[in-house]
Amino acid sequence: MTSFAPDSLVLNRKLPLWYQVSQSLRASILGRSSRDPLRLPTEEQLAGHYGVSVLTMRQALKELEEEGLITRHRRRGTFIEPHARRGAPVRLLGSVDAIVAQQSGMATELLDHGSGPVPAEFAEYFPDLAETATYHRLRSDEKTGEPTNHARNWVRPELAARFDPEDLARWPMTKVLRDVVKAGIGRITDTVEARLADPETARLLRIPLLSPILHYTGVTYDTDGRVLDVAVIHYRGDRFSFTVTLDAT
Repeated sequence: MTSFAPDSLVLNRKLPLWYQVSQSLRASILGRSSRDPLRLPTEEQLAGHYGVSVLTMRQALKELEEEGLITRHRRRGTFIEPHARRGAPVRLLGSVDAIVAQQSGMATELLDHGSGPVPAEFAEYFPDLAETATYHRLRSDEKTGEPTNHARNWVRPELAARFDPEDLARWPMTKVLRDVVKAGIGRITDTVEARLADPETARLLRIPLLSPILHYTGVTYDTDGRVLDVAVIHYRGDRFSFTVTLDAT
């Protein structure tokens, strides 16, 4: 039986290896095509793929099993759970793969895309540009069809010209920039605040006007400190929490 092929990963030695591996594999699983196999490679094969020990790989798989994304069967192997619920908490621990994983795994509809003036509130991020490429997406639970969040992105035009907008129906913008455009991502800053749903958000997420939402702003920088993308995402407040774990070592 053919096994599912996960994405590659460049490990950051400052973060727990099992965590990085679990987040990378989670993003691969949630971003898979419906045509991809459900069976994962063996623990040993996965450990070799990621360049970690079998013990580390086992801990990463345990995390995904507890989340319900995979099931493990003695002698048969490990399998992706195709009907796992995708409404997971927003959990970040400092890696790009964590952000890719957080953004992955929901049915995504590209509502519109084009170009337009840089919004005044983001002018500081694009001081050399008069316009950016713009994208607006709606994400829904694959099983229930329930809208969970909608996202807007403002991207440098020269980067937008290097990918197909339809890529965003399968992958998060962070993954497209890193793996399709091959932009060198240096860091991402995240800001999350509580807000009340405006009329557009209430309509798209099918919630009452002024319902609580999580308002997320993410700014992606390249390795030279230039802003590549600004994202604003509105999450349903009844479906998401936001957890940040800090490594004190």
